[in-house]
Amino acid sequence: MQYQTPQRLQAIICDWAGTLVDFGSFAPTQIFVEAFAELGVAISLEEARGPMGMGKWDHIRTLCNHPDIAERFVQALGHAPSDDDVTALYERFMPLQIAKIADHSTLIPGALDTLATLRDQGLKIGSCSGYPLVVMEKVVALAAANDLQVDHVVATDEVPNGRPHPSQALANVIALGVSDVAACVKVDDTTPGILEGRSAGMWTVALTCSGNALGLTYAQYQALSDAERHAAHERVAAQFAPSAPHYCIETIAELPSVVDAITTRLQQGERP
Repeated sequence: MQYQTPQRLQAIICDWAGTLVDFGSFAPTQIFVEAFAELGVAISLEEARGPMGMGKWDHIRTLCNHPDIAERFVQALGHAPSDDDVTALYERFMPLQIAKIADHSTLIPGALDTLATLRDQGLKIGSCSGYPLVVMEKVVALAAANDLQVDHVVATDEVPNGRPHPSQALANVIALGVSDVAACVKVDDTTPGILEGRSAGMWTVALTCSGNALGLTYAQYQALSDAERHAAHERVAAQFAPSAPHYCIETIAELPSVVDAITTRLQQGERP
């Protein structure tokens, strides 16, 4: 037997918040702020966004490791944040997240049409998220009520290691019956999500304007001039550069043209 580069794509693996739903990725960030506030520790929305894309326990641990936040924690509670404190924050975060996820469940414009176009091309749609399963079940149900469905979902607590490890992306490969990781595209609005796809050996597409990095509502994004939108795209693309995404686009609405470009590259013998 001889190895041959796949000639066409088989699957697209999407993130959720900031990619398919919740333009600006506000659901998790706002809840982090509220969970810390319940302990008397103030963090900003910008600080909360920093580790976005990681599993939520790891996200909280990373926030607690930030020197400024750790100092505020000591001032409020009298000791440095331990793993037990992280778990306590996680346990505060979870019910808040479940209760308020519906407030940030609007589909990102273009998501439905994009998935329909890709399915018409015979592609399977996988997905993964930094949310744990109990949250993802609600996210998926809310999306389905708005006619958005995927073929498979992997939550961060369903694998041994969440992003930036490749476990969730590879779990999709197995579940979807994909024959070669080079026939997959990982689409995400966070650096850990792009590193996940890269580590899994997939093509990667970073979203610059619909997610965590830009952090604007859809209305705010629409209000930008063409020049402002281009500048925002370039600024966020530069932030993604160390994770080496193959493509940077503003939102998932632009994904079909990227899929066409990747297909051409595969047919020319290229791999991710």
